[in-house]
Amino acid sequence: MLRQPCGFGEYLTGYTITEIQGISMIRRYALALILSATLATAPGCTNQSPDQVAVLADSTGWRELEQVIPMVMDSAGVPGLSIAVTNDSGVAWGRGFGVRNTETGDPVDTGSVFEAASLSKPVFAYAVLQLVDQGVIDLDTPLPEYYDYTDIAHDPQHVQITARMALTHSTGLPNWRPGGGQLTIDFAPGSEFSYSGEGFGYLQRVVMHRTGERLQPLMERLVFEPVGMPNSSYIWEDRFDARVAMPHDGDGNVTNKRKPQTETGHAAATLHTTAPDFARFMTAVMNGTGLSDTMAAAMLTPQIEVDSGVTWGLGIGLQNDEVGRAFWHWGDNTNYKAYTLTYPDRGVGVVWFANSDHGQAILESMLAHTVGGDHPAATWLDYEQYDSPSRIVREALTETYEAEGIDAALALYQDLKATQPAEAFHEDLLNSLGYQLLRSDRIDDAIAVFRLNIEEYPEAWNPYDSMGEAYAVAGQLELAIEYYERSIQLNPDNTGGKAALERIRAQLAEPS
Repeated sequence: MLRQPCGFGEYLTGYTITEIQGISMIRRYALALILSATLATAPGCTNQSPDQVAVLADSTGWRELEQVIPMVMDSAGVPGLSIAVTNDSGVAWGRGFGVRNTETGDPVDTGSVFEAASLSKPVFAYAVLQLVDQGVIDLDTPLPEYYDYTDIAHDPQHVQITARMALTHSTGLPNWRPGGGQLTIDFAPGSEFSYSGEGFGYLQRVVMHRTGERLQPLMERLVFEPVGMPNSSYIWEDRFDARVAMPHDGDGNVTNKRKPQTETGHAAATLHTTAPDFARFMTAVMNGTGLSDTMAAAMLTPQIEVDSGVTWGLGIGLQNDEVGRAFWHWGDNTNYKAYTLTYPDRGVGVVWFANSDHGQAILESMLAHTVGGDHPAATWLDYEQYDSPSRIVREALTETYEAEGIDAALALYQDLKATQPAEAFHEDLLNSLGYQLLRSDRIDDAIAVFRLNIEEYPEAWNPYDSMGEAYAVAGQLELAIEYYERSIQLNPDNTGGKAALERIRAQLAEPS
């Protein structure tokens, strides 16, 4: 990935933000290329060194951040963001940027409520560790001894699963079960890391059974009230209606807001909160508030390997980089994204929430401009960044398509491929553009894009699979079969293509 260089704003001082918004995607791409070449040799422009990690502790740092964030949000297509920066005593700085709702223009402020997505998990984990301190549950006692979870009782391996495994994502359970499908245990519990919301759901059931409390009152008692999180809840509260940041899809459209009720609050994913509330939670974790010294240390001690420089503690991710050790987590719900990272030894951290499907496209830039350092966790997550060559080319193609049509967009693709870096071009580039068109019912144009992708990558199976889907949507079932069959020839493990073929053949076999 192309990393965001430091001091990005300094090299754009010749433009106002309004002027930057007016730069076409093609010009932005050229500007990004020039900037990356210039900044690579610019004196003093590197990631912040360890002794600069608290660079935002003065007003100059805040002013710089207030200038950079709106520009980054605009480039990434993120309508709204709320951020808080912490020190070892609490919230050092916080601000809202952009709007909660592009249709109404209501601004984001520090009281705006966002979905925390998977940032729900470490908050619940903190409550679980308090229950361990109290003797309510044990980290290494098999969970079936506490609660009979019938959804996985069919697999004899379920008797091995413990709370520690749920907190370290090593239960063997998938992230989420397939819709309407059976919940499976995919590997020996405790043997490896595999991120799992279902594991947290199982542990939630155990905790509710052992305490006799529903999720929300339990979290109020153990975390929200003692930590000072008055604007946080795992279920929807009517008071949030007036200040909720509405979700926005990849095209910038406002989408429906899910409002979890008493029976649907989930420890893994439904926390609603504000940036200052969550920042106070980060400070509590850093200081071990409410936990025994043993549990506080265990939470931030590596329990299982994830990737180079990345491990998992009890309910939270850990990383080691050039700046030091940190605890972190990310959130990724539909049209909501979030991230938090804290260096406990240095007493500095950051959390932000975005109301956009593009929210993780600013991850590396936000880290560079707040806490600095090199982040193996962000590398492991591998989100495409807003300034990556492939994203900029794709947006240029989209902009040209909207203005001039499919022929102009495909001609631009050939021009850009002849002049721009090879790293910008791969089969997913055209594939994602094709699906964007397919979702917009521009079926013929989607087929044209998928056809070009097949010409570009004739030995790749996925372009054929995508073309099969497009022809199926178009009602041209014989052609859909032809492309699905070619996809399966290239990839015999393409189970989705095989299932699609079965459905299409069954449809053709039905009497007309």
